[in-house]
Amino acid sequence: MALTLDSLAEYLHSVGIPCQVDGDGSAIVESVATLEDATRGQLSFLSNPKYEPYLETTRAEAVLVRPDVKINRQMSLLRTPDPYAAVTAAIVRLHGYRKHPWWGVSEQAIISPTARIGANANIAPGVYIDDGAEIGDNATLYPGVYIARGTRIGNNVTLFPNVVIYENCVLGNNVTIHAGTVIGEDGLGYAPVNEKWVKIPQIGNVIIGDDVEMGPNCTIDRATLGSTVIGSGTKFSNLVAIGHGTKVGEDCLFVAQVGLAGSVTVGRHVTIAGQAGVVGHITIGDNAVIGAKAGVSNSIEAGATVLGQPAVAISECKRQIAVMQQLPKLKNEIKRMRRELDRLLQLAGEKPRSVEKHTEPPVAT
Repeated sequence: MALTLDSLAEYLHSVGIPCQVDGDGSAIVESVATLEDATRGQLSFLSNPKYEPYLETTRAEAVLVRPDVKINRQMSLLRTPDPYAAVTAAIVRLHGYRKHPWWGVSEQAIISPTARIGANANIAPGVYIDDGAEIGDNATLYPGVYIARGTRIGNNVTLFPNVVIYENCVLGNNVTIHAGTVIGEDGLGYAPVNEKWVKIPQIGNVIIGDDVEMGPNCTIDRATLGSTVIGSGTKFSNLVAIGHGTKVGEDCLFVAQVGLAGSVTVGRHVTIAGQAGVVGHITIGDNAVIGAKAGVSNSIEAGATVLGQPAVAISECKRQIAVMQQLPKLKNEIKRMRRELDRLLQLAGEKPRSVEKHTEPPVAT
């Protein structure tokens, strides 16, 4: 799609993003690219100030910038308080979302006679849908998807290749799950009996709310009893692992390689950065932020930001890091002070404290 800058600014206004054209409003943009890669006919954006020097060299037709950004050359700008939100809306307008292949209901899919398939289904070859499963309207299921018996899937759901949904799990509307993710596998449930591990049947399920998106190769354990729950609006990156019985609130954001043990309760709008790990049976409050590689071993209050191993308030973690960085200097200072102490002891006629006395063990006769 091609739009003039004036038309694009009007569209951004219509979706609640204020925008003012600074330059040639009749200039046309057809796509979006980075400041480095953009050429004529392409729109770019500046959100992070560290990339501001690229404004002087970019070949973009126009750039989305904040109102206070200054530039020393002639070019068209779209000034907006939030360039990141604006470029997101612009990408949707100019490019749209991914277009799926159309299979209809493939004859090469295996669908149980007792399964219910909604209207306008798009089911690829190699999909397997088991007994009693319910698939909502406008579902798109890519090759290799397995839907176990008794599973219920809402409307407008997209499951990419090799997604596996175990029995009796529930997915809401507008859910997107990327390739290789597994929903409802058994959790780590074993009882120690006579120094052996005896498997505890995992008889619960997983419930996923509306508007959830999960990246590839995530794993969501089914509950031992009851349900593992992923709240509506929550987004996962790749390789996120959720333990059995954990409940994640609405509109959370988990970055790659996050791992939560079982029976964790996560509040609303919690952000967990990459490679963070959370022990079981704790609570993380609403709007908390957990930094990258944090090791969370205690409950986190609402609104707190934590970092480190074990995770502590970010201000405390910064102090710890500052001290750690000074350790080599402190070690050298201690060595210098020991030498000075030895010198003073020698002047006083005493034996230096830092000289250890070594004695040989008595010889047996």
